[in-house]
Amino acid sequence: MDWAGLGWLLLFFWYFSGVIQALLLFSGTTGFAGFRDSLILSSLWLAPVLLLPRLTRPLSALIGLVLWATSLVGLSYFGIYHQEFSQSVIFVMFESNTAEAGEYFSQYFNIWLCLGLLLYTVVAVLLWKRVRPVHLPLYSRVPVVVLLLGSILVYPFYKHMVTQQRNFADAQEKVEQRMEAAVPWQLVVGYRQYRQQLDNMQNLLQKNAALPPLENLKDSSGDQPRTLVLVLGESTTREHMHLYGYGRDTTPNLDALAASGQGLTVFRNVVSPRPYTIEVMQQILTFGDEEHPDRFLTDPSLINLMKQAGYKTFWITNQQTMTKRNTMLTTFSQQTDEPVYLNNQRNQNASQYDSVVLAPFDKALKDPAQKKLIIVHLLGTHMDYRYRYPDEFDHFKDKVGAPAVLSADQLETYNFYDNAVRYNDFVVSDLIKRYSATTPNGFLLYLSDHGEDVYSSGNHDRLGRNELDPTRPMYTIPFLLWTSPSWQASHPRDLQAMANRSYSSSHLIHTLSDLAGLSYDRYDPSKSVVNPLFNATPRWIGDPYAKNGLHEFDKLPGADAPQQQQTASSDTPRPDGK
Repeated sequence: MDWAGLGWLLLFFWYFSGVIQALLLFSGTTGFAGFRDSLILSSLWLAPVLLLPRLTRPLSALIGLVLWATSLVGLSYFGIYHQEFSQSVIFVMFESNTAEAGEYFSQYFNIWLCLGLLLYTVVAVLLWKRVRPVHLPLYSRVPVVVLLLGSILVYPFYKHMVTQQRNFADAQEKVEQRMEAAVPWQLVVGYRQYRQQLDNMQNLLQKNAALPPLENLKDSSGDQPRTLVLVLGESTTREHMHLYGYGRDTTPNLDALAASGQGLTVFRNVVSPRPYTIEVMQQILTFGDEEHPDRFLTDPSLINLMKQAGYKTFWITNQQTMTKRNTMLTTFSQQTDEPVYLNNQRNQNASQYDSVVLAPFDKALKDPAQKKLIIVHLLGTHMDYRYRYPDEFDHFKDKVGAPAVLSADQLETYNFYDNAVRYNDFVVSDLIKRYSATTPNGFLLYLSDHGEDVYSSGNHDRLGRNELDPTRPMYTIPFLLWTSPSWQASHPRDLQAMANRSYSSSHLIHTLSDLAGLSYDRYDPSKSVVNPLFNATPRWIGDPYAKNGLHEFDKLPGADAPQQQQTASSDTPRPDGK
């Protein structure tokens, strides 16, 4: 075996994927997985040259030309955005018009990018010149190639379907995720997934467009210009926020804003109905709740409501766009007049900071529309926590203020999360400051979709979220309302007197309607936390589709419920009558 010749062949084929993955890895954008997968997948191209060694140079040149051409897309995208190319990028590209595409091209096309691509091409040619045939005995060529293909393509399917008990579609998705790290699969798989998720989204949008408008809609706020803002956080439990009594100084900016007495109300007893983003959004952005989880399909959404009331709607998101899990989020965003997509990373575990929302937020604030609703969806403190904040927010590095029982690895994760919470404090407070600086007529409401248990409960050995084994930190969320002086004057409420009410964010659409002065046949004031007619009812959590899947949050072990909290008695019937 000519091992050196085999090494040059593998290096040549891997070069077109490896350069991009190396840049992503060493820039701290992603972890090692993509770098590893690109090497494994690139070895597939050894199959034809091992079978036909006499054609090694022309075959490698042909394959290399295809890999080079397709790799230029991902390499150029990294050079401009420092992100990995994904199906979300394809979606944004097709969403942009020709004029926007021309503006992007003229803005980012420069001599340094051209020189970088030229150098990249020269190295590829030099590597090809080192390529030489690797001759295997005739009787072993086919078995070696079969073994190569089987270990790279067949075995992963076997592992996912047999060992991990997945169906074929799920196994295919997992295999494709690994293939995306290498070219040309980056484009092939990305485009296939884009088309699949686009079709799913279009079906949802068509069903939404066919829904009848809300009846007897009235706006008591009159015709005064106004701007309302809804900021949706991610994976942030209030139990790691100093604003809510946590020992570490994770919220210095929000603490200062609350202490100033200038319009911020901190609601202290709000929980999320579920610990997963999509399932939560299907409730807080619609009339769906734990008792009626399918209403997101049959009833108008919050965006439908606000557009019917004459608002121009904006959606600014730092969440991933066109993925299987996020199709519903993209569907909500596409219901708005002006969606802005800022996170096109292929991997969730990639550096992506929420400060990117600030510039488009400023732009939306300047829009001349008389009535505006701006929805900002943050990436917040989503795993992997170390990718959620820049270096200057690496504040917590030791065990001071952390549970003493944590191991070194657990302490590191715990500190990562608290640093992410501290950076989230900066972003949320900056959004409020930018909003207030425009002297607006309106309000800004911030809440997280759900919480996260980061070694916070029980024996401090739990990390993440598990609906089958719930803990309080998975559901306890921040809920903050900032009202402008003009809005408070025209909509007087004693909000501080309502701040300890027991509330579930599943009824958010009623609170937002109340705050905006909107009423209609479906509106229920008893489900608005800021209404005098508010009625505290059992706060159901869990999977409403599973048998015995619902539980009362206030019966979870942990801290006692506040005295103001009205909880159901032990014989309170569940929504399913049990």
